[in-house]
Amino acid sequence: MPKTWVLVANSSQAKIYAGKGQKGPLTEIENFDYPNGRLHEGDLVSDSAGSDGGSTGQGRHVLDDETTARQQEAIIFAKELASHLDRERKNDSFRRLIVIAPPTFLGLLRKNLNDEVMSMVSQQIDKNFINKSATEIHQYL
Repeated sequence: MPKTWVLVANSSQAKIYAGKGQKGPLTEIENFDYPNGRLHEGDLVSDSAGSDGGSTGQGRHVLDDETTARQQEAIIFAKELASHLDRERKNDSFRRLIVIAPPTFLGLLRKNLNDEVMSMVSQQIDKNFINKSATEIHQYL
């Protein structure tokens, strides 16, 4: 089994490719689809921010989270991918990992990958390559 994996991801989709050495082609081995990552903010929330009623103090206060619903969905997907990679690491499915994702999602992946998986990451590339072919990705690497 190939020991180098390439994870190409964004907030709504991810693909894992396996490489057979530096000169061998990449082969897609897994594909993840997360449709909630493509939804607009308005589709993810049903109301505006809540309110505490304002019974004390200066009147009504809007309860506004700093994390948007769309960002929360991206965090959920990053956690799912991190969990999957950790399970596969424990199964000795790969020894080296290259991660390619847009800057914001790459940051979420970094936060959610545990130390063991992060120690296997040899490259982190902040690009959105989800629509690139395996050949294009291989040529870039």
